[in-house]
Amino acid sequence: MGLLSTVRGATWGRLVTRHFAHAARRGERPGGDELSRLLLDDLVPTSRQELLFGLSPCLLALRAARRYVARLLLQAGKAGLQGERAELLRMAEARDIPVLRPRRQKLDAMCRYQVHQGVCMEVSPLRPQPWTEAGEASPGDDPQQLWLVLDGIQDPRNFGAVLRSAHFLGVDKIITSRRNSCPLTPVVSKASAGAMEVMDVFSTDDLTGFLQTKAQQGWLVAGTVGCPGPKVPQSSEIPITSSLEFLWDRPTLLVLGNEGSGLSQEVQASCQLLLTILPWRQLPPGFESLNVSVVAGILLHSICSQRKGFPAEGKRRQLLQDSQEPSARSEGLSVAQHPGLSSGSEKEAK
Repeated sequence: MGLLSTVRGATWGRLVTRHFAHAARRGERPGGDELSRLLLDDLVPTSRQELLFGLSPCLLALRAARRYVARLLLQAGKAGLQGERAELLRMAEARDIPVLRPRRQKLDAMCRYQVHQGVCMEVSPLRPQPWTEAGEASPGDDPQQLWLVLDGIQDPRNFGAVLRSAHFLGVDKIITSRRNSCPLTPVVSKASAGAMEVMDVFSTDDLTGFLQTKAQQGWLVAGTVGCPGPKVPQSSEIPITSSLEFLWDRPTLLVLGNEGSGLSQEVQASCQLLLTILPWRQLPPGFESLNVSVVAGILLHSICSQRKGFPAEGKRRQLLQDSQEPSARSEGLSVAQHPGLSSGSEKEAK
């Protein structure tokens, strides 16, 4: 089997080189239907690669250049490539990345019928970086630092949505627990609208020790809980504060817990404060909490709106009005064009 793979790989390499050389002499763009079919049939996938899918994840992965890219797959049948798809093609050609044009059915099957928007890439995986204290700034360097700590987030779409909100709202670092957290998969990247491709995500084997060390260094460790009820021990000595009453006056670690069980007992015991989001009505039993990605968005916005330089209400209205004018859109001020947070629009970035 290894010999067969080697022979096929060598044959594929010679054919690719010959095809590209002939295309260059004819003044054509490298890659045609015949070569696309050849590459799809003969390039043997390896366990070291994974299939990234979706327009924003693929575009931001190419821009960030943190992954090895084996090949780019753009859906065939679209009349001309424009906007971000054209940029993808230009970037791939500049880096000598093979470009294929498979049909929709082939892409659907390759990415297991995920929403790929006609764009996929075979890439090397991303891994969280091991956490180290070396070279880290002291909390006194910036009193409004905000790190997001994730204790056992396991659902990839929740994880991705949390990363998207964190990137949008200006979180400085993401720390995860290594043992029981979702890995950085293509599903996470798609759910994050590509934010995962540009963010630094760290992991630690000892989340409790990490939190205790940061508390000794002067950081506020703020956990999260559902609205006060049976799940919050009445004898707990950790104060519970509404998110609307929280004052962000020193470097803070915001800690979010598992989708089902919340914070582990050890992690909660390491918190100095517990934040909660109060409901506007009486809730039935079992409905005292929100989805973790929703909690992340609400709490991060509540905290980050206290950041120095955050637009005041009048300024926010003006920015909103400006973003709705054609001249502002031409300058790239629309929310959909925020770096890493494209909604997947087909419109060309100006």
